[in-house]
Amino acid sequence: MNQPPQQNNDHGPIDVVIMAAGKGTRMKSRLPKVLHRLGGRALLAHVAGTAARIGARDVVVVTGHGADQVEAAMAGGVGNAAVRFARQEPQLGTGHAVQQAAPLLADDGTVVVLSGDVPLIGEETLRALVAASAGRKLALLTIEFDDPTGYGRVIRAAGSGDVQAVVEHKDATEAQRAVREIYSGVMAVPARVLKGWLGRLDNRNAQGEYYLTDVVKLAAADGVPVVAHITTDALQVAGINSPAQLAALERAWQLRQANALMEQGVRLADPARFDLRGTLECAGDVEIDVNCVFEGAVSLGEGVRIGANCVIANARIEAGAVIHPFTHIEGEKAGVTVGAGSLIGPFARLRPGAQLGAEVHIGNFVEVKNSTLAAGAKANHLAYLGDATVGERVNYGAGSITANYDGANKHRTVIGDDVHVGSNCVLVAPITIGAGGTIGGGSTINKSTEPGALTVARSKAVSFPNWKRPQKKPKA
Repeated sequence: MNQPPQQNNDHGPIDVVIMAAGKGTRMKSRLPKVLHRLGGRALLAHVAGTAARIGARDVVVVTGHGADQVEAAMAGGVGNAAVRFARQEPQLGTGHAVQQAAPLLADDGTVVVLSGDVPLIGEETLRALVAASAGRKLALLTIEFDDPTGYGRVIRAAGSGDVQAVVEHKDATEAQRAVREIYSGVMAVPARVLKGWLGRLDNRNAQGEYYLTDVVKLAAADGVPVVAHITTDALQVAGINSPAQLAALERAWQLRQANALMEQGVRLADPARFDLRGTLECAGDVEIDVNCVFEGAVSLGEGVRIGANCVIANARIEAGAVIHPFTHIEGEKAGVTVGAGSLIGPFARLRPGAQLGAEVHIGNFVEVKNSTLAAGAKANHLAYLGDATVGERVNYGAGSITANYDGANKHRTVIGDDVHVGSNCVLVAPITIGAGGTIGGGSTINKSTEPGALTVARSKAVSFPNWKRPQKKPKA
């Protein structure tokens, strides 16, 4: 996928610092907080992805707690941006965190400071913040809360309304705590002035920490304009500190995605019971029932219907197909394709490499893995198709399997067009069943068959008249 070019905004390149060093004690987890997942992606991955979309030249991730895990998770980079890491050990506050990143920042850029636990910051919001900075101002992203408890208050000059300082809650007076405008933790600032202010920070405050917010009063003292870009979207600035907050933001995020799909015409039975953990592209007249989960990249063709309680990952489902309830489609890297007009499920499982043609039927408790089924093929009940090539109009009986694994290697089964495989058959690969052939029920077939042949391989039935079953011995 092509990434957007680096963005200059006529004021130099953009460099992003993501603070991701915190322990996240309230998460009560061994996993670093920024690696907890929202919408199927790590919190940090959301933030880094947004940094890439605004055309960041460099992304500096400040790590501390669980640094090895966090850095490993980011090893693949983000878009065209170079990703580097700065360790913050010990963690002495937000100002101290950005001090660790400063040596990695070039002087010619605008620095955007983000938090790794604020995952839903928007691309357009950051572009507007960078524009407000204009390569010479300190721009803060702010929002008004009815209850701003715990947040840094934005203090403005009487009359002019100019931003003079950000005062942390613990250091604020009662009058300052009455202020409803808070600093979100996101700022854009020219690197050359930021570095000077970072060197002048001190920790003379209630928490004994180096506050990044103190750069505001330093900017005001130096005559550098401080501007506030106010957002009204609380989701964009919502941080994660506990499992309850993560769950609440997950539901809010999912509802936002559900509403966006419904605006496109997708019919969701209940938007409150819908989960998208990747990307979902829908053509017209798509219907999705309750409790469905979509992961990775999924596309649904026109008129597709998804039944309740399905999990679908990395799949292309073509026009008119119906996925009945409780179906599990797991495409992974190989992907899954369901052809137009196909019927899948209920309780079916399509695994990586399943490629189904038009009007294929896969019924209850049927598993398909790394197999192609041509148009009109059917496996309606209790069957397994692994490493198989299945022709058109094949009828594959209940309880039948392809025995594709010899204990060391996988082998392929080829089933020609118009073959009928009876119930409870075992096809021992490698094997080819000739077109138009019939496999009698209960057969184990380990040799290829000729086209049009009836093949039966089972023991002769033996019957013993008047046979009596063993009886239980009476209890003593």
